[in-house]
Amino acid sequence: MHGPASPGWLLVALCAATGAYCLLRMRSGVEDQRRAAGGEALMGFGMAAMAVPAAVFTPPAWVWPAYAVVFGAAGLRALWAARSARHHLHHLVGAAAMVYMAVVMAGSPGHAHGHGTSGTPVLTGVLLLYFAGYVLLTGVRLIPVGAVAGGGPGTAPVPAPGDGGRAAGGWGDRPELARACRLSMAIGMLAMLLPL
Repeated sequence: MHGPASPGWLLVALCAATGAYCLLRMRSGVEDQRRAAGGEALMGFGMAAMAVPAAVFTPPAWVWPAYAVVFGAAGLRALWAARSARHHLHHLVGAAAMVYMAVVMAGSPGHAHGHGTSGTPVLTGVLLLYFAGYVLLTGVRLIPVGAVAGGGPGTAPVPAPGDGGRAAGGWGDRPELARACRLSMAIGMLAMLLPL
């Protein structure tokens, strides 16, 4: 977040590409996937906009409160959706992290993130631990089962957990791509939280 230009642009590209893929996932025939993909697209594009290097564009002061309102509303929506599907709790944490970063950006003069000798704020540390754990857990889940069990190229594919053995309807409905999308955003979130 507003650090050196090269890593900032890489983060912008990662988040924008993830947001674009999530927009494509919104064409799914499964309503819950469409809803989740919409929230993830908002998160991806919001993270991309927030990661633009300050040397290129410094947003006006009203942008940060607007971010807090938009992602606060997204968090409330995720909380409501979490009643029926627990994976929306991750969306809630992501929205809360975006609100937190917007508040920090609004409150920091010149958007400097130095905290002197005070160290990492507790909330930043908790969010860093959550997203680091999420990245590790999701990364492990993306490892093909055949590779772990010693299967080779001739091993039959194992259906993804939770799909009841059905084949995926299209490339946008594949659960491993949705997981990779969420993994990319969690990595981006870690990169954005580190300088706070």
